[in-house]
Amino acid sequence: MKKILVLLSFIWFSISVKAQIESPVHWSFSAEKINTQEAFLVLKADIDSGWHVYSQFIKEGGPIPTSFKFDSSTAYQLVDKVLETPKALSGFDKNFNMEIFWHEKQVIFKQRIKLNQPTTITGSLEFMVCNDHKCLPPTEEEFSIPVGQKGSQAQPVAEPGQRSTGTQSKVEQAAKSYMPGGSASSYLGILIAGFLGGLAAFFMPCIYPMIPLTISFFTKQEVSRRKGIQKAFLYGTFIITIYVGLGLLITFFFGSSALNEAASSATFNLIFFAILIVFALSFLGAFEITLPSVLVNRMDEKSNKGGIIGLFFMAFTLALVSFSCTGPIIGTLLVDAVSNGTYYGPAMGMLGFSLALAIPFTLFAIFPSWLKELPKSGGWLNSIKVSLGFLEFALAFKYLSNVDLAYHWGVLNRDVFLIIWIIIFAFLGFYLVGKIRLSHDTETKTLSLPRLFVSMLVFGFTLYMLPGVFGASLKSISAWLPPITSQEFDLTGSAVKEKTEETANKKYASLFHTPYGLDAFYDYEQALVQSKKLNKPILLDFTGWSCTNCRKMEASVWSDPAVLERLKKDYILVSLYVDDKSELAENEKYISKFSGRKVKTLGQKWSDFQAASFGTNSQPYYVVVDGSGNRLTSPQAFDLNVSKYVTFLDKGTAAYKDM
Repeated sequence: MKKILVLLSFIWFSISVKAQIESPVHWSFSAEKINTQEAFLVLKADIDSGWHVYSQFIKEGGPIPTSFKFDSSTAYQLVDKVLETPKALSGFDKNFNMEIFWHEKQVIFKQRIKLNQPTTITGSLEFMVCNDHKCLPPTEEEFSIPVGQKGSQAQPVAEPGQRSTGTQSKVEQAAKSYMPGGSASSYLGILIAGFLGGLAAFFMPCIYPMIPLTISFFTKQEVSRRKGIQKAFLYGTFIITIYVGLGLLITFFFGSSALNEAASSATFNLIFFAILIVFALSFLGAFEITLPSVLVNRMDEKSNKGGIIGLFFMAFTLALVSFSCTGPIIGTLLVDAVSNGTYYGPAMGMLGFSLALAIPFTLFAIFPSWLKELPKSGGWLNSIKVSLGFLEFALAFKYLSNVDLAYHWGVLNRDVFLIIWIIIFAFLGFYLVGKIRLSHDTETKTLSLPRLFVSMLVFGFTLYMLPGVFGASLKSISAWLPPITSQEFDLTGSAVKEKTEETANKKYASLFHTPYGLDAFYDYEQALVQSKKLNKPILLDFTGWSCTNCRKMEASVWSDPAVLERLKKDYILVSLYVDDKSELAENEKYISKFSGRKVKTLGQKWSDFQAASFGTNSQPYYVVVDGSGNRLTSPQAFDLNVSKYVTFLDKGTAAYKDM
């Protein structure tokens, strides 16, 4: 009877632990015949509600993309790259500072093959699954697909939905034959950015003075008010058509794959940097970017024909004549839209831009009496142009920073980047108050209220950035800055702490870093030894390179002074990266007793440890244990409530003292 009770207890424990090991993705594999010599390998994922898996098309530095590895064989050849349907959802992730792509509910991947003889194709895939609160470690799924055999059906080696971890196979950059579509939120952001750019262009010296001249075209013609309104709407519509057409041509000629490559290519980011520098110099008055006068004159001649055709070429002439002012703004918008990687991003940006131009021209054409209320042209128009030049200078260094991080140059680190921005915005502030004048400027004898208020905002922003040079987190603009761990000059303890003699021999210290000066361990066994030595409890931090919510917790919770004080004084912190791909030494590799799979990487080791010891595989996950590994309190998952986290830490120290 006692043996039966022990057996039942063991079964109950196994069931309760496995119930917490989440498995929200369920794979099925099959072959789809194309003709006698070709077929599709079909890898379908059914995803539980509330979860999502990432697309193949995630650039480096983001979440783990879905990737595939097919075992080589003379029986078949792979044709082209893996396709995925439906189009992925997308959105900008502030934590990774990039556009990411994902799938919900279901996604089907197809690999075309040329079959030389009937065979069974084996291989593996790796994917990462997340919801709004947590991410699970990267998971490897093996498959075995009979092809060309009678009664062939998919035979997955791994149990469908079974969680496992494996070495990530890198996604080739050439595998961009399919470009995921953008989400509503990303397109809305591009639309708004385009609209703001259009408003800025409207007040440029090349457009604003043209308003009365353009409106006179409608008022001088002897037509009824109804026809005048119709022509005004047509004129506005043609402005929109011309600019949106430009955005569509960008996508048509370069293609979706080129746009996606631009989003992730260091070469393209360098080109973007150079383009923005040229645009900035143009706005600052170094030179003008103009179109050939012959082209402008031809369009102007055709605008005199009258009728609908004349209205179209009149709108076209406006676009050409104003190019010296609008060109840099349009170029910047297109660069930003392309860098976001969204398929219709350029067209959406031009839609917003053209709306901001078309609406005022249309309204003034319908209500010409409103022209009397407009401010007169003057030096303030050039001030707007120069101010935009300073802003484009600042934006250019963001793209240079992307390249610096990708190649690990370490030149444009966080404090250097901030110094450059501080100088740019300080010069902009002095320019606005009239302390700096450029060659095309008129002397500013008095300071208008708009210039005063804008200069106050600019100087305020400049002062806000100053503490960042010394290591302050600057949360409101952190998405635009290099990571805080690249900070060299740090007086706040936010950046990486220098290693002391006591901790210089910590295992894996060269691979990982912890923000805010936290002196963490990265190996569980070493942390246990240190806990007994210093008589402190251990805080296990199950984290990952690609864990968005882990970064949120670090930025919003760990940065709080009350939390930082407890982490530094009361705990031995050990951060265990469950998705790290560092290969374990041969004598450290083992077969997991929990999953039965071979553990080959450091990330797999900590993922297996988390699942086997605490019955979960999600991150972030925080556990307080003593020097013998005994759990002291209830674990803590993702929660941005600082007071709750402080209470969690206090309970841990209290439980340790009561032992």
